[in-house]
Amino acid sequence: MATRMVTDSTSYLPAEMSAGLDIRLVSLSVTLDGTSWRELDMSATDFWRLLTASSQAATSSQPSIAELVDAFEGPVSDGDEVVAVFLSCDMSGTYETALMARAQVIERHPGAVIEIVDSRSNSMELGFAALAAAQAAASGSSAAEAAEAARGIIDRSRFVFVPATLEYLRRGGRIGGAAALLGNMLQIHPILTVIDGKTEVLKRVRTKGRAYQEMVDIFATDIAAKGLGDVIVHHIDDPQSGESLAALVANVAGRPVPVIPLGPVIGLHVGPGTAAIVYHTLEPLGKNSETAARSDGAS
Repeated sequence: MATRMVTDSTSYLPAEMSAGLDIRLVSLSVTLDGTSWRELDMSATDFWRLLTASSQAATSSQPSIAELVDAFEGPVSDGDEVVAVFLSCDMSGTYETALMARAQVIERHPGAVIEIVDSRSNSMELGFAALAAAQAAASGSSAAEAAEAARGIIDRSRFVFVPATLEYLRRGGRIGGAAALLGNMLQIHPILTVIDGKTEVLKRVRTKGRAYQEMVDIFATDIAAKGLGDVIVHHIDDPQSGESLAALVANVAGRPVPVIPLGPVIGLHVGPGTAAIVYHTLEPLGKNSETAARSDGAS
């Protein structure tokens, strides 16, 4: 009996980081101008081109319950346990749908072990938690032990990012039209983060360069106090900004920093030109009101 790993497409795990690990991805979807695509089946470059040309807001949707059932039932049918780590339930219904899918699988396979963890975030903050679970599973851990490994990353990680414009936050209803207009006119760049599963504002600065330096300063302060586990840089359809930010981060980290593009589901909420730092430390950061990620074990 082995432990099999499932996560979703918003982890944006690059192949080089997941190589050798048995990680199954389920896909969220995007809809724009009446057409829907599974995120795993669509070129991000094509999506940004379509989004930039559209006057409509794109939307995202969770994986179907059928896809989740299939992801759980295959391993269970082979006699294996499952650990699944998904994006924040405050950002998507994926976690709740996964609970329903698990119930269906357990009804057909009594005694099946399926651990489901709410990562309380997305992108590589989710990805780092999923990797921790997958590495534990690969070393022979049970699903419960692998879920605990994922939870252990959550309060040791941070995700800080800066959008190029407030327009996409306005389109998605995450900021009012007047605030977005004023912010864009004044060239205000908010530094955002994820706390307790929701996007929050950390700081507001007046230039993009200053925003990048502030993000790097936050990173430097955290790792000086808590140590560095791992770090990556994200960008949305802006590799040049991603590389520029990664160079700043590498100067602090003392090592090369991978640059990982974000896909449509997360990207549509903040828009092209966004850059981010995601990292985890050796000791807890204490950023969440609950220090452990939500986990609902097998039933």
